[in-house]
Amino acid sequence: MPRAKNRVASRARRKRILKQAKGFFGRRKNVWTVAKNAVEKAMVYAYRDRKQKKRNFRALWIMRINAGARLHGMSYSQFMGKIKANNIELNRKVLADLAMNHSEAFSAIVKKIK
Repeated sequence: MPRAKNRVASRARRKRILKQAKGFFGRRKNVWTVAKNAVEKAMVYAYRDRKQKKRNFRALWIMRINAGARLHGMSYSQFMGKIKANNIELNRKVLADLAMNHSEAFSAIVKKIK
């Protein structure tokens, strides 16, 4: 009698990986060994980049605030120091949006802290 290897579970596992590889290019989408490696690598990138996305957005917000502050003759560090000193509770995301899209509101904040 042959040894049972639980074909149902192993096939389901392979189908799950191949489903995750849908949209990949070439053999990465339909060859089991290649797809398994590609999906594992994609999962590593996804985990890492969920963390990096937060860093990238913070850096973008800082650049935008810096550009807006320099239009009013201040550096980013001076601007943020005065924001904290005047107890203005706006985070970088909101300040960056004001600097980009609502320049009159941003200039009102600058006037208040000067």
